[in-house]
Amino acid sequence: MGKTSSREWTRIYLIYGMDQWQTFAFLLCQAILFSVLSILYLHYFNDVSRIFESLLSVAAVPGGAARFAAGFTGSFTALSALCLFYAAANFFYSAVPLHSEITQRIVDTVRDWSTMRLVLDLGCCGRGILLNAVAARLKKEGNSVGSSEGVEEYVTCRTGDATRLPFSDGSFDAIVSGTFVHTVGRGHGADVAAAERGRAVAEVVRVLKEGGVGVVWDLVHVPEYVRRLQEMKMEDIRVSERVTAFMVSSHVVSFRKPTHHVHGPPEVRLDWRFC
Repeated sequence: MGKTSSREWTRIYLIYGMDQWQTFAFLLCQAILFSVLSILYLHYFNDVSRIFESLLSVAAVPGGAARFAAGFTGSFTALSALCLFYAAANFFYSAVPLHSEITQRIVDTVRDWSTMRLVLDLGCCGRGILLNAVAARLKKEGNSVGSSEGVEEYVTCRTGDATRLPFSDGSFDAIVSGTFVHTVGRGHGADVAAAERGRAVAEVVRVLKEGGVGVVWDLVHVPEYVRRLQEMKMEDIRVSERVTAFMVSSHVVSFRKPTHHVHGPPEVRLDWRFC
């Protein structure tokens, strides 16, 4: 993806915003609070040391220990501020620039959009950045799914259960999903949640046409999806290298549904280097 001007980033933010902006605001406020505390510690270090000295005098601790405790507390506060600033920055980067970049990578993974007629965006998380990108590509090719980019007529939204999709077998030419599948089964135990995610992946395969392409960007659990796709004999399984998103690991996995039953384990390739 080429360079994006500041004006374009402003437009991206205005159109798509950020998922769960409250989390970003909370992290940023906490980082500012800890920064202020660190500055106060530095400015009033001698006073803080005397407070620690009076507290530790009850236990007959040497005076030098009080200054060490004050310095350690101030250092910990400053380090916490740095960590919180990093977390806030990573959350913002993941929600806006990274999301936009990986969306483009997902769209580019589907090589021949001229043959696409129906495409499913499973989850349609946030404000629909992936949905809009898919719809815009379909509009460009003169086919059928955009929104604030003037492609509303290409979109149909359906509410349903990801483990029981309300579509018949082989309904879609391609299926995409961005940071959604890991939420399936949330609130249940680890084993139940893993089984629910496996059922969601199986549903993606079921509603995908033979020869169709699936592309999923998700957090933490992508190795599970790869194993499930292998069990279901999917072809051309590709897994991206790890990229940190929302402070955890994420990968993009793509696959193609075979046009006939395949015997033997499929090959899994590592692809797409993230810079």
